[in-house]
Amino acid sequence: MDRHLLTAAQVRQLETGLADRHGLTPETLMQRAGQALHDELRRHWPDARRVLVLAGAGNNGGDGYVLARLLRAEACQVTVVALAPAGAEPAASQARAWREAGGEIVDWSESGGALPAADVIVDALFGIGLARPLEGVAAALIQACNQAGAPVLAVDVASGLDADTGAVATVAVHAQRTLCLLARKRGLYTGQAADHVGSIGFDDLACTGLIAGFVDQLEANVPAPSLLAAAELAHWLPARRRSAHKGDHGHVLIIGGDIGMGGAVRIAGTAALRAGAGWCSVATRQEHAGVLAPDRPELMVHGIEDGEALAGLIARASVIALGPGLGRGDWSRRLLDRCLSQASADGKPLLLDADALNLLADGAIDTSTENWRPGTAVLTPHPGEAARLLGVTVAAIEADRYAAVRELARRYRCVAVLKGAGTLVDDGRQCRVCAHGNPGMASAGMGDALSGIIAALLGQGLAPFDAASAGVLAHALAGDHAAGAGERGLLAADLIDCLRHVVNP
Repeated sequence: MDRHLLTAAQVRQLETGLADRHGLTPETLMQRAGQALHDELRRHWPDARRVLVLAGAGNNGGDGYVLARLLRAEACQVTVVALAPAGAEPAASQARAWREAGGEIVDWSESGGALPAADVIVDALFGIGLARPLEGVAAALIQACNQAGAPVLAVDVASGLDADTGAVATVAVHAQRTLCLLARKRGLYTGQAADHVGSIGFDDLACTGLIAGFVDQLEANVPAPSLLAAAELAHWLPARRRSAHKGDHGHVLIIGGDIGMGGAVRIAGTAALRAGAGWCSVATRQEHAGVLAPDRPELMVHGIEDGEALAGLIARASVIALGPGLGRGDWSRRLLDRCLSQASADGKPLLLDADALNLLADGAIDTSTENWRPGTAVLTPHPGEAARLLGVTVAAIEADRYAAVRELARRYRCVAVLKGAGTLVDDGRQCRVCAHGNPGMASAGMGDALSGIIAALLGQGLAPFDAASAGVLAHALAGDHAAGAGERGLLAADLIDCLRHVVNP
């Protein structure tokens, strides 16, 4: 299964190449798309007898007309509501074929109002062809679709959703299922798309080898983003040698836990151990040390009040995670300064999260000096922290998460992890996307757990880009396991309890 994610422009190039070099005309692909949609609809709604197809003027609408004809041939009651007459070929010929088969087309611009009752609605309005915010008649039709109360199968892309970014400018269809056709569109897997695409299916229209060749050509220039798959964990986390000892699996140092925030380092440290770290030390406020040590005896907890006292811990560690509960005061800055200078001199990988990122945004870290070693740092911001790091608004980050994570990676010469629905991992050249995870993970401490997991994988010898990718994937899969008991009320501790199952593939 191909997991590469393409832009709308790349998909159009692919379609042109398929026609010019392999004789796969748009008409052929449209027929295959209609059949794939028919099969998908029957898999998920086998008893549906009334189907409403919302058809646009372009090829997405053409796919809908093919589907409508196939369903009508099964004596299914099919209503086609058109936003506009079918335009260019081959969509126009499919609209004619629908009429010749006895089907009718209702002009939405003239009818308006509520949509006819249906067991399933098929959104075949725009697909990748949308290049503007929806308003007027088109927006009204999508709102009527969302209010109809029937499940929606979206053709390729939920209408109103940007196929490249996953952003919604005004209004978009809320689908229960999206069947992505020919090639995976990258906008379906991150950002606001999570609220609109439902579950995602994929059909390459019998073009597997041809698509692979096209992607290979892309890889020679700029690699296409790719989806993370659970099976990759077995590659990144192979079975351990029977003779292994804890020194083989890294010594993680977690630095943070200012007054009132000791729980953050406990979560990060526990996650690091559950993700397989051989040792985990915690440098935190003296007030927390006496509480954390007996609460989690596997952690080596140290009360640290100045940078000099931190020196020995840094020397013994193989990887440092700085930021969980760190704060932004004088104590925080003292530890930050010592950590950066010594970790850089020793060449140790460094993960920055939470308040360490805020201090970076505040200018407390000069990434142009020798204290910042390109390629060895992993930054794990959520959209708010990413906005501060780039000096933009959260809305700007969410409008194009792919561009934001790439800019973070390039500006800070690091591996950047942009958290959120559809977390992205980018090293400035290649990008990976995590489609796992669930809304229950939007709770306190989840980011601290992710920091500990990634740090543990760095300590086990994974390169920064792979450690961040594997960590994001393991974190999301553990969250999905934990959500089996329900999403609401899911705690970071619940996720951590599921980690052993995930990191032993």
